[in-house]
Amino acid sequence: MTVGFIGSGNMGGALARAAAKSVTPDSILLSNRTAAKAESLAAQLGAVAADNNTIAAECDYIFLGVKPQMMEQLLSSLRSLLSVRKTPCVLISMAAGLTVSAIREMAGLELPVIRIMPNTACAVGAGLTLYTCSKEVTAQQKAEFLTMMQASGAVEELDEHLIDAASAVAGCGGAFACLFMEALADGAVVCGLPRDKAMCYAQQMLYGNAKLALEGDQHPAEMKDAICSPGGTTIAGVRALEEGGFRAAAMNAVIAAYQRTLELKK
Repeated sequence: MTVGFIGSGNMGGALARAAAKSVTPDSILLSNRTAAKAESLAAQLGAVAADNNTIAAECDYIFLGVKPQMMEQLLSSLRSLLSVRKTPCVLISMAAGLTVSAIREMAGLELPVIRIMPNTACAVGAGLTLYTCSKEVTAQQKAEFLTMMQASGAVEELDEHLIDAASAVAGCGGAFACLFMEALADGAVVCGLPRDKAMCYAQQMLYGNAKLALEGDQHPAEMKDAICSPGGTTIAGVRALEEGGFRAAAMNAVIAAYQRTLELKK
């Protein structure tokens, strides 16, 4: 089984790192618009730096890590190579807003397609990848795909009509959480805490509470209430967040990301 990544930037690179833990690294081929980036990652993983044409001609699974607006041009350039292959391949798209049917139409071929929406935490085995398959994907191909992804974290199949909304929180939400993490650290620095300690404490706190939420059975509101003592410091901070419209801002961020995804489909 050979696996190719066309585009080895932040997201493609994160998935390649995860795949290298589940399949033989030298069976992974990497390409990138900036060749040096693919070469550097290949050296780190023990993978092979290649070009788009080699990946299209040789790989059983081809991850398409390019921007949505570049996808049609990429697939058009590879169509002749894909059409003459003697062995089947699976296209795996991580482009926001592009449906399975859109990828197949751009490719102009009756190829099996898996649409995924991953997040960058896949690089450390703590990611979440949502996926849906075209009807041409066989049970064996799906099983091999899941084997490739097993080191990335959670992998969940989802009806395609729900993927855009889900990725607005599961994918885009990582940036929102990082913004919150940075803001917490900034606040602690204002209060006199050294920057390195402030950031470390914010990181560990968010990690711990996410783990507690995942492994426990409490609603987040109950978790919050358990930390807030009457007349205490935490409830004073909660009040400040509410005054700043924190929850509405978080909701609006997810809604804005979802609406932008819908725009990319047009």
